[in-house]
Amino acid sequence: MSIFDKFSLHGKIAVVTGGNRSIGKAIAVGFAEAGAAVAIVARDETRNDETVAELRKLGVKATAVRADVSERADIANMVETVTRELGPIDVLVNNAGIGFHADALTMTDEEWQRVFAINLDAVWKVSQIVGQQMAARGTGSIINIGSISGLIVNRPQWHSPYGISKAAVHHLTKSLAAEWASKGIRVNAIAPGYVKTEIANTEYEDYRHYWRDEVPMQRYATPDEIAPIALMLASDASSFITGSILVADGGYTLW
Repeated sequence: MSIFDKFSLHGKIAVVTGGNRSIGKAIAVGFAEAGAAVAIVARDETRNDETVAELRKLGVKATAVRADVSERADIANMVETVTRELGPIDVLVNNAGIGFHADALTMTDEEWQRVFAINLDAVWKVSQIVGQQMAARGTGSIINIGSISGLIVNRPQWHSPYGISKAAVHHLTKSLAAEWASKGIRVNAIAPGYVKTEIANTEYEDYRHYWRDEVPMQRYATPDEIAPIALMLASDASSFITGSILVADGGYTLW
């Protein structure tokens, strides 16, 4: 096996939550290019169909499952559907997430709970249910999308529940990695910095002094710069890596 072969996902089945746009879609495409059959899990059926069509053009099997990843019944149905249509899951990417700016003095319980339901509870539930299948087979790789917001307090915007939820995802990653190592399951996370996506958002310019200009590399990342990291963690190229939080931030957290 050459070093390039270690990055191959031929014969593997991968699931990417929130895989129909931005970082999730870039990861799904990267996995397909590496030979994996890919299942997209998201609620926007139009985007799901478009992404599946794009993946199939790469010559791999692909499917989409409409699901709310915070609901156990939806997750169980997703696992059953993917297993039936593609096969047992080898790789899981917990990418689905939300975030918004909010003042901690005025934030409502509903806003807090909404962030944690998707950013943390869903990661726990999907990991547990998919992890049960992986443990039964003695193999699997789980990749959680964390954030530098789980390592620092961002500025100038305030969004404490987002950062707190991502810090929890990082610790969940380490905890599951330790507990499930003996079962053949590796669990790692990626902590991206500011990634400019296709979503039109004036904040990229409004906050560019803090988000871009003060970063050592003085630019934003693109989703396709995160995808190769996920590929490494999904493949045999990272066979001795578990419990790691890989930071991809252009040097933002260096100071």
